[in-house]
Amino acid sequence: MTAIDYEKEYDNRSRVPEHPEIFARWTREGAAYREARRGVATIGEKYGPGPRQTIDFFPAKAGASGPLALFIHGGWWRSLEPTQFSQCAKGPNAHGVDVAVIGYELCPTCSIANIIEQARAACLHLWRARQQRFLVYGHSAGGHLTACMVATDWKTLAPDALHDLVPSGYAISPVVDLLPLLYVSQNSDLRLKDEAEARAVSPLYWSVPAGRTIDSVVGALESSEFLRQAKVLAQAWKQGMAITRYEAIAAANHFTVIDPLMDPQSAMTRRVVELARAVRN
Repeated sequence: MTAIDYEKEYDNRSRVPEHPEIFARWTREGAAYREARRGVATIGEKYGPGPRQTIDFFPAKAGASGPLALFIHGGWWRSLEPTQFSQCAKGPNAHGVDVAVIGYELCPTCSIANIIEQARAACLHLWRARQQRFLVYGHSAGGHLTACMVATDWKTLAPDALHDLVPSGYAISPVVDLLPLLYVSQNSDLRLKDEAEARAVSPLYWSVPAGRTIDSVVGALESSEFLRQAKVLAQAWKQGMAITRYEAIAAANHFTVIDPLMDPQSAMTRRVVELARAVRN
């Protein structure tokens, strides 16, 4: 059997050489959407002490309160900015879904375990502000954090929270099995020291409360490992009595896979909206 070249499998930037242009486009699109929502959106609200621990809130309508979703960006837990993803609120906003886009501190300044706790702190901040359950959706490292939020029993963290504060998630190109990352150069920043630590931050191996819902989607043009990661999450969690769904998005690579979130009529947007609307107190 041929050994898996994990370095190649997880090097998305080499697989998509036009990624600098995509990142620049994201920056432009994010700025344009914030400008379009000027006076309605709230930018840079703090949920924690770190400089990147912020929430940008995009209500669908000023003064109204609709279904709620929280978006978490990717970047291998070590790069990119939440402002590059403001536009990921556009599609859901068009259907009356309020969207929060969060930031978090990056590796190697902090560990992946720390980032999980920051994402949980952002969720609790949102709960205390809105007093409603919500959907979490995210991309790549944000897909990993999405799964972590769905698998969390919130009562064990905060007595004032609902145990199923985040009952459903939409994980795009998620990395949920971090064991292979022990063997890639990016681990110099991630600093996973051994299999026990990698497994501890891998939601694939967590016990998921029955009845939670997760969609695990991936670009059809992504590497074999990213296809595996998305598929195995749906398979493993289904055995644990979660409600799961797997989909490969045609003609999409690791970066273009999130573009449909800007289109109110895309199948991805419609599914995110469906999941957000299904969340009830």
